[in-house]
Amino acid sequence: MSDTYTVLHDPHGLATAELPLDRAPYEALVTAVLAWKEPNLTPRDYEQIALQLTGHARAVAADVQRHAAALPKNDGRGALAEVILREAAGRLSQPIQGTVHCAQNRARLVRALYERLDRLTEPLPAAT
Repeated sequence: MSDTYTVLHDPHGLATAELPLDRAPYEALVTAVLAWKEPNLTPRDYEQIALQLTGHARAVAADVQRHAAALPKNDGRGALAEVILREAAGRLSQPIQGTVHCAQNRARLVRALYERLDRLTEPLPAAT
């Protein structure tokens, strides 16, 4: 085995732009986290869950951004996507804490980003 490795320089995220997100496990995690009433986890467990959700939120936000950028300027879906993306950036800039509240906020963010992504990717109804 070689001791060398290759570093991929991809500042614009083009290498992953066409890879589909592994949505199902994260949707299951979001559902579980949002269903918590009185979980008995350690702060480190909450941090790990929040980290997983944060990483996925960033990936979904990048997808939302790519789809919104491809829309015509007069398409209102793009403006709504920008609102969600600004809110996501604000939430993701907050430090991760080992609390239920933090993990659930990240779960809500992933859910909101997927809702916006679905609206961006669904076909518009035909004009009548």
